[in-house]
Amino acid sequence: MAVAFRNVDVDPGAPAERWPYEAIVTVIERGTLADWLILIRAITADPWGTVARQVEDYLSYEQPYGVGPLLTRAIARARRQAEAAERAQVAEEVRQLVEQSGLSLTEFASRMGTSVSRLSTYRSGRVTPSAALMTRMRRVSGSQPR
Repeated sequence: MAVAFRNVDVDPGAPAERWPYEAIVTVIERGTLADWLILIRAITADPWGTVARQVEDYLSYEQPYGVGPLLTRAIARARRQAEAAERAQVAEEVRQLVEQSGLSLTEFASRMGTSVSRLSTYRSGRVTPSAALMTRMRRVSGSQPR
């Protein structure tokens, strides 16, 4: 780490998730690209976590030239990627539930109270079903007790 923490009691080698807010601000204001990459890695690992929230908080009242837009884009990209991965995970579970049920797509959709085309959007990940629909799918598939 190139930046030195002053008036902050933290090991610069500790994960950014353990740094106090003042250390995050110091890295944003006086850090180098290598320091900012530490923040970006922490944001990528947990897009809604402490580091991302602290960076967002700081950027809500300060927009340091260069690094401000960089960190704003890093947060947005990390969240988009996380949401896409979550949608893919839900879609995979829907595909598994349909397969596990032993029913045809038409039968499964009918028992869920939806159309085959809507079920197809859930299976592809284009649309994410609600928690209530996921519960219903689990029940229809036999993986959840009635």
